[in-house]
Amino acid sequence: MSLNIVVGVTGGIAAYKAVGVVRLLVLAGHRVQVIATEAALRFVGKPTFEAISRNPVHTDLYEGVAEVRHVALGQGADLILVAPATANSIAKLAAGLADDLLGNTILASTAPLLLAPAMHTEMWRNAATVANVALLRQRGVHFVGPGVGQLTGKDSGEGRMSEPEEIVAAAVALGNDEAARSNGDLAGLRVLVTAGGTREPLDPVRYIGNRSSGKQGVALATAATERGATVHLIAANVEVDLAPLLGLPRLTVTRVSSTAELATAVHTAVVESDAVIMAAAVADYRPETVAEAKIKKDSQGDRLELTLVKNPDILADIAAARAERHAGTEPQPDLTIIGFAAETETDRDRLLTLGRAKVVRKGSDYLVLNTVGWSAGFATDVNTVILLSNAGDIVGEASGGKREVADRILDLLRLKHAPQP
Repeated sequence: MSLNIVVGVTGGIAAYKAVGVVRLLVLAGHRVQVIATEAALRFVGKPTFEAISRNPVHTDLYEGVAEVRHVALGQGADLILVAPATANSIAKLAAGLADDLLGNTILASTAPLLLAPAMHTEMWRNAATVANVALLRQRGVHFVGPGVGQLTGKDSGEGRMSEPEEIVAAAVALGNDEAARSNGDLAGLRVLVTAGGTREPLDPVRYIGNRSSGKQGVALATAATERGATVHLIAANVEVDLAPLLGLPRLTVTRVSSTAELATAVHTAVVESDAVIMAAAVADYRPETVAEAKIKKDSQGDRLELTLVKNPDILADIAAARAERHAGTEPQPDLTIIGFAAETETDRDRLLTLGRAKVVRKGSDYLVLNTVGWSAGFATDVNTVILLSNAGDIVGEASGGKREVADRILDLLRLKHAPQP
């Protein structure tokens, strides 16, 4: 698929690598428009980029005013790639500044944005840069690199711009994925999504719960709808305003609170679904008895003892029901099941061991494995996940804003349910 790609080049020594990036994109059949900042042209001249891109190089915000070039370039792009993306350019993008043609073009475009950072290690690790990158990821901006290696002069370390081949591969994959999504790549699929955290009542006032905000599940439901699927969102105590979703076509919302309510809703809806994504954080246990009136502190003394009983395992139950339906038959199961596993384990190898055991135990097709903690995963706008198959293979990884992560998860459905040639 041929893409219209805007390549922004900013003022760093790695600008010389941008020539290779443009060359590889053109040779692959993509149409490339180069926007170079004034600082970039101090490293690589305009004639070089024009010869390689086979198009005029755009530099001046005040050129082509009659055709509103700063808007037209962004509107016509399937993808905007900035390589190199310096610390200064990243800071300007995070602040929403548009004092040159590149900044204006990015702000005027809805195309996916891919940045290839390049700077010294100290600049990349500076708190300001770290915060700017986190903010851009939260907004859905994509990154490739940086790598570790030789920098300017005798320095070596993290901050080296990725090689042209790696950047081009990331750019083309992102552009093709975005084009597929915008064309409704999930059209016709019926997707059931659970979100939020269940609450198990102690009495009419108190409950046992968790810190899940439901942001990832709501992002999944929204993204699936925008990609053409018919979505049923079962929301358990989400900290997200669901009002904007109620008017979306092909989206139904059901609210629940406890694990028992969630289980009933899921088992009812799953029979009319092609895929289920269990993003809700489900309580493993509930109080054995629930008080009819508020439990009074004065009547309990210094200790309140609770007896908890195990809740049903909704994910394992729907997988077991699917297996029973297809026992002794050859056809592929009619339901794709994606589970979630929130773990506090920070060691990657141990985390993967936990995830691989869980995906087999649950019987799901895929497992979204993510690390949570006091300040990670739950109740944040960003997420980092590893996608495991039932065989325990890593089939994807994603880090960034929860909408960006949602699209990577939904790509599993696109790949599995895409029509076969």
